[in-house]
Order: sequence, then structure tokens, then C-alpha cells
Amino acid sequence: MELENLNKLYTGIGKVQFKNGKGELLAVEIANQFAFAEISPYGAHILSFIPSNEKDILWLSEKSFFTEGKPIRGGIPLCFPWFGPNPSDNALPPHGFARLIYWSVEDISDLPDNSTRLILKCESNDFTRKIWPFEFKAKLIIIIGKKLDVTLQFTNADSREFKCTDALHTYFLISDTSNITIEGLENSSYYDGLQKDSLLKQSEKLLPIIKEENRRYIEHSANCIIYDKGFGRKITVAKRGSQTTVVWNPWVETSKSFADMTPEGYKTMVCVEAVNAYNDFVLLQPGESFNLSTVLSVERL
Repeated sequence: MELENLNKLYTGIGKVQFKNGKGELLAVEIANQFAFAEISPYGAHILSFIPSNEKDILWLSEKSFFTEGKPIRGGIPLCFPWFGPNPSDNALPPHGFARLIYWSVEDISDLPDNSTRLILKCESNDFTRKIWPFEFKAKLIIIIGKKLDVTLQFTNADSREFKCTDALHTYFLISDTSNITIEGLENSSYYDGLQKDSLLKQSEKLLPIIKEENRRYIEHSANCIIYDKGFGRKITVAKRGSQTTVVWNPWVETSKSFADMTPEGYKTMVCVEAVNAYNDFVLLQPGESFNLSTVLSVERL
């Protein structure tokens, strides 16, 4: 749908504007009394969430690609129908195809509490079937209010059951890694990186980020809190429909290997992700649906 038609269609819904965004990818800006958000229908990708009188809570790489066929680095990428490398074919796109396809706008509406809801949708097509041989329908439901409430919903539209993994791979903007700690992971078991054999256990109450981290906490559904002394704030990361939490920072050497990230970019970001992976996979029978959600809020310290 053309920009002009989209803007006419939703002209009565709060402050909503469709525009040509970075790389000329379509973007929608939504502003209300609580916050400002920018979302790209390419990948159903949330690029920005700025609560009133706050800095953005989402980090976006200065060198991110905004090109069809490549994922956007930062914000909230969607991982579906697999998280990480494909389990049977490393040549397939890491984290699946949801972040590499265009989603369409199903609805934008003002809610009774003055928040704004955007629903994006997609379904299986010739491109997805070449990568993953199942029929599905998916929605991303985004509620922009005092909190950012994001739900990835997908339905098995096939005649067979399917198994998948997923994630809301949220990148948070921080003042500096030296200024932050993460609460909510004490006494939790985790895998380090992609290895699946040796479980470790976190003993400390607050996790600092002082080196490369790729921790995959299993059987973990509790809230996490990112304390940021530099920005004088704390970000609460809640979730629904997930028993795996991933904390990731690429640090120095891994950052250098990313063409879409500056060498210093790791200092101002950390990922705390709502995930279904390892034993926490999703198995859906025909007609069944699943919801994965993350809820983000910020307070001053």
C-alpha cells in the first residue's frame, strides 16, 4: 500500500505517520502522551521506543544495513522459526526469515488507556516455503504506552505439526558497559554460548558486563532489571511465554567481525532477550497458536 493511502487510512488514529525511512524502507512513526516509537514493516522491526522525558531505550547500530535481504542490527529483531543457526543447515539465514520479509499493517488503533496498538501480519509464501516447508500465519502486536508491550503470535496453518524456536532479540541502549549491572538472574542455570553440554550457575545477584557474554539461561521466566548509573535509570524487562532468557554482548573481537557494527558499538548496548530455545521449543498442532511477549519499562534511579 502506498504511503499516501496508508497515511489517509490511519489519519484519525493519534499521531501516526508513514514515511520512507532509512534506506528508503517503509517506516511508521507513532507518538502519544506516553512515548514515541518507530517501526519498520520490513522484518516487523521496532527501531525506537522513547518514553516521555527519556532517552531511547533501544539501541540501533550506526552502521546497520537498511537493505532488503539483510537484517537490521539493533532495536527488536524477530527470530522465527528458529533461534540462532538453523539446526540442520548452517547455510540458511541465522535466526530464521521473519526479520527478512515484509509484514503488512493489519490495524492501528487508540486504546482506552490512550496507548496505541499496531498490529503487523505475515504468512507463509513462496520465499518462506523454500526455507521452511510449513504453512503459518504470524502477527506482531505492539502496544505503545507507559510500557512497550510486544507480542509475537504465530499459528500453525499447516496440516502437520511443526516445531520451532523463536526470540524477541531486544537490544538496549546503555550509557556504557562499565556503568551497568543486570538483576534477576541469580541462582539461574545457563549455557555459555552455543554449547549445550555443560550447565553453569550464576551465583552473583548482579551481573556486570566486563567481557563477551552469550549466556542462555534456561527455565528462567523472571523479570530482569538493567541498572544504568550513567543514564540514571533502570529498565525492567518482563516477558510472557518464554522459559529461556539470553544476555548477549559481543565485546571487542566479535564486534570487529560485524560489518554492520562500529568497533566501539558494543560499549553502548546489551541484549536481554525473551527466547524459546534448547528444551524450551514450541510444538504446535494444526490450528494451534503461540504467543511470545516482552514488556519493557523504564524508571529513574
